[in-house]
Amino acid sequence: MNEAKVVDTKPVVLELEAGTYYWCACGHSAKHPFCDGAHKGLGIAPLRFELTEAKKVALCACKRTASQPFCDGAHSKL
Repeated sequence: MNEAKVVDTKPVVLELEAGTYYWCACGHSAKHPFCDGAHKGLGIAPLRFELTEAKKVALCACKRTASQPFCDGAHSKL
């Protein structure tokens, strides 16, 4: 499997509505932090996550978090 590309060294903070989302795990999406299908052939699949209510989230952009798709501060060790 390929290693995911670091997009940024800080999270993407967004206000999201309740619903289903697909977080880009490969770092190659043009619609980052969401998947656009750019992972095809890389061996890295997007992560489906669901929010049951509207909330502010910090989505990982360095792709090194242990709590995918949410930032856990792993970018501070890059």
